[in-house]
Amino acid sequence: MAQNSNGKIQVAVLGASGYSGAEALRLLLSHPHVRIQALTADRKAGAPIGEVFPQLDGYGLPMLQRIEELDWDQIDTVFCALPHGTTQDVVAALPDKVKVVDLSADFRLRDIDAYATWYGHPHRAPDLQEQAVYGLTEFARTAIANTRLVACPGCYPTSALLPLLPVLEKKVIRTDDVIIDSKSGVSGAGRALKEGSLYAEVAEGIHAYGIASHRHGPEIEQELSGAAGLAMTVTFTPHLMPMNRGILSTIYVKLADGADVEDLRAALAERYADEPFVRLLPQGQAPQTRHVRGSNNASIGIFADRAPGRAMLICAIDNLVKGAAGQAVQNFNVLHGLPETTGLSLAPMFP
Repeated sequence: MAQNSNGKIQVAVLGASGYSGAEALRLLLSHPHVRIQALTADRKAGAPIGEVFPQLDGYGLPMLQRIEELDWDQIDTVFCALPHGTTQDVVAALPDKVKVVDLSADFRLRDIDAYATWYGHPHRAPDLQEQAVYGLTEFARTAIANTRLVACPGCYPTSALLPLLPVLEKKVIRTDDVIIDSKSGVSGAGRALKEGSLYAEVAEGIHAYGIASHRHGPEIEQELSGAAGLAMTVTFTPHLMPMNRGILSTIYVKLADGADVEDLRAALAERYADEPFVRLLPQGQAPQTRHVRGSNNASIGIFADRAPGRAMLICAIDNLVKGAAGQAVQNFNVLHGLPETTGLSLAPMFP
């Protein structure tokens, strides 16, 4: 383990000029076992991070530089917050000693043919894909602790998988009738300039996008199929909301024969009883994005539908924390044998 004289793990954040990279920095600044050794941002190389994100000025962070300029002898672990489609080449070129926590989609899909279909180009590091662990922390701790490369889940999948995996494992819902209706803040689209992210395009409205074609669909189905033990296809529709942060996923399920809503609650209560970040709310209480904002928490609520034999699972997360950088730090802690909550014991920001 590459450590400085203070015994801290030396970390580089690649893609520090994006929202996820900045959020990783915010969290790592309070991590007692981390020294932030290097930051990269190609277009901003040579600039201080405070010029890109003024809120991060004054913390003694290194200057932004290009990835090609890094001294890998001084790096133990990288957080890759790079655009989709660029991480595979970068990780393939890293020394084997460097551990990787990847926030992009480049290693999430285990089937490289599925990756090529959904992302529009062949997978450029298939050997590494075989080593990658899908890092939904609560379900992959042992594998994460024994790998070099963690593929952090997408934000939408995190909000859908946390409620669904336990009830699928307990076989209390049908596998042929799952509808996931998700709503996200605009930061989920990243910081690059896009017409659809402009204030006038987003404010005072809501719209569905990626209908029946969003790339997170096959990622969700990959993990649900593993839990169910059979191939699953779900209906997944994301929506863009006029807010900065947060995801709320409302999931409609059909109960298995003989099961009721209390079986759903029992499955989730048992699975998450000792989890520090997943909260099963009291009966009748609905999750709200404002109640998890800025935290690594996931709140889950359960409701019976008026239609007999149906129920709703509702999950709220902060897309930049539990849906990205917070889960990445959680996985980093597991990789290095640290207490999982290290650097993440942040209460939500309200209002």
